[in-house]
Amino acid sequence: MLDERKTAILRAVVQEYIETAQPVGSTHISSAPGVKVSSATVRNEMAMLEQEGYLTQPHTSAGRIPTDKGYRFFVDHLTEPGRLDNARRTQVGDFFARTHGALERMLHDTSRLLSELTNYAAVVVGPAPEAAVVRSIQLVTLSARVVMVVVVFSNGSVENETIELADDVVEARVVAGTAHLQRHLTGRGLVELANLPECGDAEVDALLGAVKDATGAAATGSREAVFVGGASTMARAFDAVEIVRQVLNTLEQQFVVVTLVRDVLDRGLSVAIGNEHGVEPLATCSVVVAPVHVEGEQLGTVGVLGPTRMNYPQALAAVEVVSDRLGKRLAEG
Repeated sequence: MLDERKTAILRAVVQEYIETAQPVGSTHISSAPGVKVSSATVRNEMAMLEQEGYLTQPHTSAGRIPTDKGYRFFVDHLTEPGRLDNARRTQVGDFFARTHGALERMLHDTSRLLSELTNYAAVVVGPAPEAAVVRSIQLVTLSARVVMVVVVFSNGSVENETIELADDVVEARVVAGTAHLQRHLTGRGLVELANLPECGDAEVDALLGAVKDATGAAATGSREAVFVGGASTMARAFDAVEIVRQVLNTLEQQFVVVTLVRDVLDRGLSVAIGNEHGVEPLATCSVVVAPVHVEGEQLGTVGVLGPTRMNYPQALAAVEVVSDRLGKRLAEG
């Protein structure tokens, strides 16, 4: 742990560097709140903080900048719980009041909202198909030999498949098939379709067999939907073109993104700084994440990715508010 003076100096350096992206000198810090000592004293304390790994000096004649260890101390000990300002809270409220329609569109738009709130790249990982249960399943007759199966899930997503049959099917058999599906699948995962018992009517069972074949991919799918918003804003956060290229290329790899946010949460973290998250191309970035809970169950994740000098209080506040509102919206269906 750091003493009170070193803590105040480290806080001031981190806050100033987040604000300006320029190395911070002792003269500026000497008049910061909670410091109020001479520049010479600040220089000595900053030198000690550098020796202890909290600060580094990019050039001999330059001021200091925080290291990952410095940011970690700031996040763990010096960051007050953030709160979105009234304008941003209104923006979030208006967004979720008007967002309707397909799940994928809502998640895509949510990633854009979160990016606009923070000016960082935003990641929204939707529920895996097997995580949701069937809220409703229905067969709809389109013609004598064409039937559509429509499945509405508890997370608000909708799957539909068109089935072409070998023989004509009467409407009574379609109604009976719907009733059988509703009876055995409502409130359960679509994977249970594979264990659907026969109903005893040969024509209805033939229809249900066609339903199993048509919806097999949806029943066994496990890949989460991943939406990245505001990736282009990352280009303004870094001076080095190569770093920008690495970051953007990594954000295009959905498996890496999902693994990253899941690993951060699995370790009990809400913030992973620099090399802490273990993704080498993103070593100059930090990740702030929060789970999306629907009726007590985690069904997704939201987060932001930005430079290690990100505004952590604002990022934490935005991620918390959006994850909470998204969970409530998914619960509404």
